Amino acid sequence: MSKRNSQAAKTAARERLRAEREREAKRAKAKRQIIVALSIVGVLAAAGGVGYAIVQANKPDSWEAAAQAKLVKPANTSGKDGTTVVIGKDSAKKTLVMYEDPRCPACAQFEQTVGSTVDKDVEDGKYKVQFVGATFIDKNVPGVGSKNALSALGAALNVSPEAFLKYKNALYSTEYHPNETEDKFKDDDYLIDVANSVDGLKNNKKFQAAVKDGTYDKWALVMSKKFDTDGKKYSFQGTPTLLMDGKKVTGSDRESAPMTVDEFNTAIETALKG
Repeated sequence: MSKRNSQAAKTAARERLRAEREREAKRAKAKRQIIVALSIVGVLAAAGGVGYAIVQANKPDSWEAAAQAKLVKPANTSGKDGTTVVIGKDSAKKTLVMYEDPRCPACAQFEQTVGSTVDKDVEDGKYKVQFVGATFIDKNVPGVGSKNALSALGAALNVSPEAFLKYKNALYSTEYHPNETEDKFKDDDYLIDVANSVDGLKNNKKFQAAVKDGTYDKWALVMSKKFDTDGKKYSFQGTPTLLMDGKKVTGSDRESAPMTVDEFNTAIETALKG
């Protein structure tokens, strides 16, 4: 190889090396710019996330908001706040007041055992039934299922008294009533699934919208206050509690609600005569 060709080859090699170094420098610079840009986005995102978290933490939850909302009374109610729910024949002279919490296991037991007897007595005109909903289990076993189910019962009552009673029976049934510690009633979709087993509520879009929108959330809160007020007035704290003429209707222990059909029939006959 001539000296001339050797010199040309060396020059070409140096040029290729220089060009490669320039490309590598450009790639490194671009990489640094991307890293800086991503870092800035990350900082901004973190700052935004912290800001969002602060806003959400200070934002009232749905039940706090419901307490400040306008009261919507379901149809088929009476009284100042729509918390008087009486079902039965006008000819019935007496009224059995039933205090129940949707999550209450004892209420579920009562409904599963004695509920059909109560329904038949009301249908026969033996007495009317006044329902008062409670939500104290949400405090004792933290959750919102009692309030949410009571709100859904308001939506059912708005459809009809019959739908209300059938829905209440379904919620307390062995098929659908959850363990007290399992807050399944907090789930609107679950409440709607239960309703789909009830004539008048199955695929009822108006009912479903009321459940999902929390239309009767405020009503549920006001209703539960009635339980608190009556509990102080008549000296009771738990559910189920039954009253007739302002006196407790109790089983053989003379303290709690009768939990068998025989005890209930005996207690109710005594109360009707009183």
